[in-house]
Order: sequence, then structure tokens, then C-alpha cells
Amino acid sequence: MFEALFRFFFEHSPAMFAQGEIRWAAWTGSFVAVAVTAVAIAAAVVSYRTRSRLPLRDRLVLTAVRVALLLLVLACLFRPVLVVRAAVPQQNVVGVLLDDSRSMQIADMDGQPRASYVQSDFGALDAGALKALADRFTVRVFRFSSTATRAAKGGDLAFDGTETRLGAALTAARQELAGLPLAGLVMVSDGADTADTALGEALLGLKAEAVPVFTVGVGRETLDRDIQIGRVSTPRTALKGTTLLVDVVIAQKGYDGQAVTLDVEDEGRIVSTQQVTLPSAGAPATVPVRITVEDEGPRVLRFRVPTMPGELVTENNHREALIDVRDRREKILYFEGEPRFELKFIRRAVTEDENVEVVALQRTADNKYLRLGVDTPDELVSGFPKTREELFAYRGLVLGSIEAGSFTGDQLRMIGEFVDRRGGGLLALGGPRAFSEGGYAGTAVADALPVVLDASLRQKEGEVMRLQVRPTRAGAASAVTQVAGTEAASVERWNTLPQVTAVNRLDRVKPGATVLLSAQDGSRRDYPVLVFQRYGRGKAFAFTPQDSWVWQMHATIPVEDLTHENYWRQLLRWVVDEVPDQVEIRTASDRVEPGSTVGFTASVADKAFVELNDASVTATVTAPDGGLTDVPMAWSGEEAGQYEGHFPAAAPGWYEVRVRASRAGTEVGSAVSHVRAAPGEQEYFDATLRTGTLQRVAEETGGRYYQAGNTATLADDLRYTGRGVTTVEEHDLWNMPIVLLLIVGLLCAEWGYRRVVGLP
Repeated sequence: MFEALFRFFFEHSPAMFAQGEIRWAAWTGSFVAVAVTAVAIAAAVVSYRTRSRLPLRDRLVLTAVRVALLLLVLACLFRPVLVVRAAVPQQNVVGVLLDDSRSMQIADMDGQPRASYVQSDFGALDAGALKALADRFTVRVFRFSSTATRAAKGGDLAFDGTETRLGAALTAARQELAGLPLAGLVMVSDGADTADTALGEALLGLKAEAVPVFTVGVGRETLDRDIQIGRVSTPRTALKGTTLLVDVVIAQKGYDGQAVTLDVEDEGRIVSTQQVTLPSAGAPATVPVRITVEDEGPRVLRFRVPTMPGELVTENNHREALIDVRDRREKILYFEGEPRFELKFIRRAVTEDENVEVVALQRTADNKYLRLGVDTPDELVSGFPKTREELFAYRGLVLGSIEAGSFTGDQLRMIGEFVDRRGGGLLALGGPRAFSEGGYAGTAVADALPVVLDASLRQKEGEVMRLQVRPTRAGAASAVTQVAGTEAASVERWNTLPQVTAVNRLDRVKPGATVLLSAQDGSRRDYPVLVFQRYGRGKAFAFTPQDSWVWQMHATIPVEDLTHENYWRQLLRWVVDEVPDQVEIRTASDRVEPGSTVGFTASVADKAFVELNDASVTATVTAPDGGLTDVPMAWSGEEAGQYEGHFPAAAPGWYEVRVRASRAGTEVGSAVSHVRAAPGEQEYFDATLRTGTLQRVAEETGGRYYQAGNTATLADDLRYTGRGVTTVEEHDLWNMPIVLLLIVGLLCAEWGYRRVVGLP
């Protein structure tokens, strides 16, 4: 509408005015006209000034209108012209980029797929917008999804690309057409960029070479009826048998308040199902889903809701997530300063857990310790570890009721480094010799803990707080608090558990900490029970009760009740979750397109977790057909202990990447990761027209944005980009309709105003 009105009033397109320059083509008579106009203006001023019976305001208005009219006529006599550089027909090149991705198959254009419009307007050189371009330019057609490749004609499109990379496509087309008289680029797309990289770098290259991009948006900005699983938050790795509470984000439009079933499948086997009430349109809902991973190896979990009647896009009703399930035994060191039931029942809770091993060191007298669960006769034989190599061999550390004075200053620093540098998990338990009461305020351990320790605030000896423990809002969304079969049953179970006691004064938690369990003390103040925070590479927990064993042995607890076991098994698994090894491998993505290159990095450290830059690192890649490929890895030179490598994922299927590191002939360690090569379905998520993205591309490069079906002026606009082989054109402006309308309007305004004030 704006385009048509602009052309009606100004006779030329906005592109011509944007690129052109207004000049004056005055002739001899123009200067004579100046004198005549000056006389006419003076006469008008004198004429209205002598009409003293008129108020001053009316005389000023009439004088201004008459003068404006005379100046407008004078401007026309000086012959204003628009000077533009116009592309010489058939002497310039235009690159046309056509979106060839899967999202173009969505039928949201009056029941027709987006691809139909692309084919009809840009599918052949003798029809539609492409014909108008071909009449004026030499057209080079590209098809693009992940990158741009030449297409003989638009009909070569398959619309089967599994990702859209707008920046890569623009860069590839610009580079291929470099050196040619390029008038500009035309991009026909829905603008749904699925690339991980930013678009800005590609736009900078286009702006540097002054290449304008004219974008054509295809599709609709909203879908009337659609359900989408927007995001699934899962860890990359998990210990076998771990219960995960996964957040699944569901959004919809057109199905407010309807109930659907959310299923989770593991290799075709349903492992979880629950009813979900869909949220209001535009308000995504986060649904917690509880899953227990039981099978070792890479597992693809599929989260899906059924297709509803009238949905335009059904492929976004499911999401897939890869979890690498590891079957290994994680060692946790539990140091206790006195004999008490807490140690006994915590170890009993994980007795049948094949993946968690609690090694206990209990002080029985000065410099005398009871060792439980050690693997060798020499393990912990001298008490608590005195070197970092010995302590860092464990993946988790539990401190019971043991005072800070039982450690040396270096051992306290070692505990802080165990969390910060080694990335281990630290759990501090409540007790008479724990926290501030144990003298930890001001130590490296206090720095790591999620609660604030104040040496001046200590519980009075013998004073006990009785606590009815309940999950906080954040705790209810954590797997560690799920002590029953469902979330509702877990909340109910916490309400019925017997009280526990605490003897530590804790008034505050640190700003970055999260309280998962809380209670009210005797003064009805909120008292933290289970608090968590990230610290450096690791994480630290504080569990403040001194007798959680009551949840197992209280008279109201049935013998078969597993609340205590479930809680401690889940908590200890979380303590050692994602604790790094000496050798760690990371891939940029757990899923890649077949035929693409997989980049990966490995971090290597010694037993004290000091990064090694002089290690010999090699990766062995096992392809889906069982073939082995050795990939040497080199130090990145950017980050200490980091090595880089890559390999081609030519065929679809699973790729196992096993990294081994050695130093001076001695093995440092190894790590395994998995990558799946499979076509992605990202094209169907948030697959509406991204007008903002396409407008940004056009505006930042000096082009224009068009809606599909409104490209009649595209070819003309490209003529006036000022690029390539051009010729200078002059277009008169004095005969524009807007000029005639202004002259007539000023005449009518003067006549009408004169009639209003009573002049003939």
C-alpha cells in the first residue's frame, strides 16, 4: 500500500530517491522568473498589508499561502531533476537465493505450501518475478539450506534441507559472484535461521562490499493451530540408574486448556507418560518429567505429544535428546568425626546401588580411624588424605561432624580446591562439630559452602532445633526431592515425614545458592535444610540436620518404606554428577547432519588436576559400520590443557569417540563420548515467518523487504542500486502529481480562507 501511494504521488519508486541525487536544470528564463516572482511576492505582501480591517493573524496566513504558492511555481521553473545511476539492461548480474529447506513445505499460504509460491514466482525464467528480473539482468539462481549452491533453474529445488543458515548462504553467494558486475542479491525465505553462528558477520561482509540484499518473506508470522515442544533440558551424561527430573517446555496456539498425553520413549519403549493441560496461547508451560535411565550407552529419548486435529505442523510435536548413560562406580569419601547413626544409615542407603560407593573414614580416637569400604590396605591408612593426588582420586567428599581443627591448613585448602579446581562435589552435614560450631568460618571450606558461616553466631550447647522439612519451590523441581512415585506423592510424603533436629546456627545463604529443602526453627524463621551452589568447576551442598536416619527408624515409618534410601541415593548421585575426569571430551553438538564434519575438544590434566600442554593425545573414532579411524589431536594454543580434533561423519548412525592421553610414556587417562549423525528436524520448530530477521538483512545492507506476492517493483528497485554497469538517468520532478496537488491545494486554501474572512 505504501509503495503504491508513494509511486502515485512521486511518480518514482522509493529506491530511486534513496540512491539518486536531486539537482536543478535551470534555463535562461528561470532567472527572469526570479524577478517576476519577487515582484509578485512583494505585491502580495503589500496587498494584504493594506487590508487593515483584517486581523493580523488572517493577513499573515493569507500572505504565507500566496508566497508558498509563488515559491513552488518558481521551483518548478528551475526544473528540479532526479539524477540516478540505472543498471544497463543485461549488463549486470543478480544473485537469487531460494530457500530449499524443509520448512518451505509448511502449507500456511492459503492452504498451499510455501514451496508452491517459490516455484510459481521464482521457479522458471519465463514466469513470475524471476522473469521480470531476467528481462533486465543476468540471473544466477542459488538454492540454499546449510549453504548456497548453484541451481540451473528454480525447478531443481527439493525443499529437503534439514537446516537453514542464512549467513553462510549469503556469504557463499557473495564470494561466488565476486568480480562480476553485481547489482544485488535477492533472498526468498521464511527467515527461520537455525544456525548456531551469528548473522552479523555475514552482513558485515556484504556491507563492506556494498552489496544490497532484497529479501522476500514467505509464509505467515503466526500459525492458527499448533502444538510445539519448544525445549527439553537434559544432561549430556548420567550415571546408570539415576532418576532425572527433565523440564519439557510446551507451547501451543488454538488448543487452550485441552489435555494431551506427554510420552517419553527410549529406543521405542515408553518409559514415562503423563497428562498435561495445555497452557494459554503465547504462554509456554514447563512440564517436569521424571525419568530413570537404566540402560548403559548413548540413549536417544523422544518426548512427544499426539497430533491434534487441524495442526499445520506436526513434526514439532516431538523432541529428541541424547543422554550418554555411564555404568561405573563413583567413589565418595565420607569423613566423620565421631561414631553416630548418620554414617551407618547413609552407607546402608546406597549398599545396593552398584554405581555409588561410599568409603568411610571415622575417627575413633586421636589419630585413630575406622576405615570402611576401602579398596586396598593402603587406602586412607594415614587418615584423611594429605596430598591433592590422593584426595582428588575421589569424586565426592562428605564432611560429617568433624571440626576444622582436625585438618591442617593445607588440607583445608585442598578441600576448597577439590571443589574449585578438581570439580568434585562437596557435601557438608550438620552436627555439633560442623559449620560455624566446628570452626570453619574464615577457611577455604567456608568459601566453597553455599551457606554463610559467622564465627560470632553459634548455637548454644545443648540447644536443639526441631524441623519439619519441606521442599521449596525450587526444590520441588529437583530430582533429589522426589522421594515418591509422583511429584504430588513426593510433596505429600514430605509433609508426613517425622521431624529431624539441627544444632547449627545458620541465618543466611550465599547470593548464588539455591535452597531446596527448608523448615522453620523455634522462632518460626526459615531455616535452610538442603542448600546447593556451583563453586568453580564443582558444586557444594549443605545438609544441616544431624539425624536424617530418623526418616528410616522412626516408629511411624513402615519397614518397607524407602524414603530415606531414595533421598540419599539421589542426593549422593547428584554430588558426583558431571564431576570431571583427568581426560574429558566435549563435542560441539551431540547430533550432526550426515556428511558434516564433527569438531571436538579434549581437556587433559594430571592427578592434581593441573592442565597439561605437553601430552600426547589421540582419538579413535568408531564409525557406524565398525570402522576405526585414529585422529591425532593437537594443543589448541588458546586454553591450557585443551586439545582439538575433527572427523567426517559421512554415514548416518552412531560415532564413538574415545580419547587417550599419555605423557612421557605414562597413560594419563581416557574418555568416551558419542555423536549421532542423523537428519535434524529443527526446521519445523518456531517455523513461522521471521519478518524481523529478513528486514534486518535488507536494512543493514541497503536493500528492501517484500512480502510474498508483493514483488512487482523488485526488478525496478534493483535497477537503481547504483552498482555494476550503470548509466546516468535524469527524471523531471516538476511534473510529479504531488506538485500539481500542492499547487491546486494552495490555490484552494487561499480562496477558501478569503471566503471565510469575507474577502472576494
